[in-house]
Amino acid sequence: MSVPVKVLVVDDHAMFRAGVRAELAGVGADVVDVVAEAADVDEAVKALAVHEVDVVLLDVHLPGGGGAEVMRRVRARDRDGAPKFLALSVSDAAEDVIGTIRGGARGYVTKTITGPELVAAIQRVSEGDAVFSPRLAGFVLDAFAGSIQVAAVDEDLDRLTEREREVMRLIARGYAYKEVAKELFISIKTVETHMSSVLRKLQLSSRHELTKWASDRRLL
Repeated sequence: MSVPVKVLVVDDHAMFRAGVRAELAGVGADVVDVVAEAADVDEAVKALAVHEVDVVLLDVHLPGGGGAEVMRRVRARDRDGAPKFLALSVSDAAEDVIGTIRGGARGYVTKTITGPELVAAIQRVSEGDAVFSPRLAGFVLDAFAGSIQVAAVDEDLDRLTEREREVMRLIARGYAYKEVAKELFISIKTVETHMSSVLRKLQLSSRHELTKWASDRRLL
């Protein structure tokens, strides 16, 4: 019998971490073992100093610098013994996918993935494979072919906080405030506050303009 893949789950939502742990225990108990959890960059780095981990299931947007900062700090400390990283995010925006892969992740899947699919993705990444959905793989190919100008997109998005980016994408896709609140585990009032900040920082005046802005930059 093969040894289970040891996994660290990193996400700032406790309910989501619990859901991932339960799902993996239900469908992949023999092949995947969640050995620890972390809610932010510092916790993730500390957990990796304590636990022997094969794969880090990593959210892109985290308090303390995001998933890319986790990868940077871990690799700076232990280049040869660093685990493999698999991004698991609500975002399927091109700049998040490309930036995360450039940061060192071996794969990128969204939170719409099923339990069995996630188990398979973790196994493949642990073996050294790269794992993407067809749409996300297309972003990576486009970036390296030069058809996506990532630097220009990043310059605009640098004005927004990580949470504002999440709200921006969902609103631009047509989500109602109530739906955004449910998706991100925040209050409707907080969504309204973030939305006002996004429009102000990007110098836009309406949801319609925001949708066009995001569509022009292939962020949807």
